[in-house]
Amino acid sequence: MQEQQSAIIVASLARLRAGQLNNLVARFGDLASALGQSAARLTDAGLTEQQADRIRAPEASAVAATMDWLQTEGHTLLVLGDESYPQLLAGIDDPPPFLYVNGGVDALHLPSLAIVGSRNPTKGGERNASDFAEHLAGNGFVVVSGLAQGIDTAAHRGALASGGSTVACLGHGIDRIYPAANRDLAHSIAAQGALVSEFPLGTAPDKRHFPQRNRLISGLSLGTLVVEAAKRSGSLITARLAGEQGREVFAIPGSIHNALSRGCHQLIRSGAKLVESADDIVAELGHWISHLRQPETEVETSVTEDLNDEQKDLLNIMGHDPVSIDSLVEGSGLTIDQLSSMLLILELEGRVEKLPGGQYATLHRPDSAERPSNTK
Repeated sequence: MQEQQSAIIVASLARLRAGQLNNLVARFGDLASALGQSAARLTDAGLTEQQADRIRAPEASAVAATMDWLQTEGHTLLVLGDESYPQLLAGIDDPPPFLYVNGGVDALHLPSLAIVGSRNPTKGGERNASDFAEHLAGNGFVVVSGLAQGIDTAAHRGALASGGSTVACLGHGIDRIYPAANRDLAHSIAAQGALVSEFPLGTAPDKRHFPQRNRLISGLSLGTLVVEAAKRSGSLITARLAGEQGREVFAIPGSIHNALSRGCHQLIRSGAKLVESADDIVAELGHWISHLRQPETEVETSVTEDLNDEQKDLLNIMGHDPVSIDSLVEGSGLTIDQLSSMLLILELEGRVEKLPGGQYATLHRPDSAERPSNTK
């Protein structure tokens, strides 16, 4: 009990790095003993003067808030070195000394795959993230992401839709939800997986925190899949960290005209594995999963079977790359009014997406993400 309370004090106040925590335990035996040391001995063990002062004279309200939070079922504080601390994360260069967890700690110990990407993706990118996550979670992988808008949100929702587990790594205190629009999603994640943060309660979202939390996303995972990302993107930081941690990096290619494909293409040129279906990832990492679903009979269906001939012809003319309405007029022989009407109907049916600059692109659901894996 004394050691747990000591961990709460240090976690709430000091914001240690892994090396500092290890030094304290190595020097004094445990955290409870460390708290009784003089400021000089604590700084000699690697703490800053501010850290030493804070844990020698704890702020009662911050410690009490953490203790109150821990009274709620499903709330846990994990300490680096404990048996319950996720082993994969403990193996990175700079693991967080403390992890606040809201949900099932078991989810942090299962084979996981990170899915990350743009906060402002195309609809096709969102659909890919959701479909890949649903397929992977349905086959036993825990899907890890960052609860951000866009690709992260789609990945979490896809995993939940499969009945599988998902983990959200936060860039703020676990008692806050950011963005606020994902509050209900966060509650669902905690019920069907876990929310995780290394930041003390009350820590506000800050742009400096999110690159830091990215190492948790990659560190908890066997591999990281980048769905859509611009050349300058936080997702590329996560992919870089995954590579540095010795984990697999996957990327979905896209149109050469889509700026959000350029980050993925850059990763592929640098050695990331190109994937076209969720089965590509299952084939690469599936040996980690001992409870894959049994293969089922595949039923081929046409994605255009409920369209009329004119609509099918238009989709064939559009192809897979973004195209302007002027090009469609030239290629189809239809008037702008006729095209506008058809494109609107196709957009409402989720077949076509309107892009910036007056261009349009077809939306295709990956076949293999709809079907169970054949990998045993």
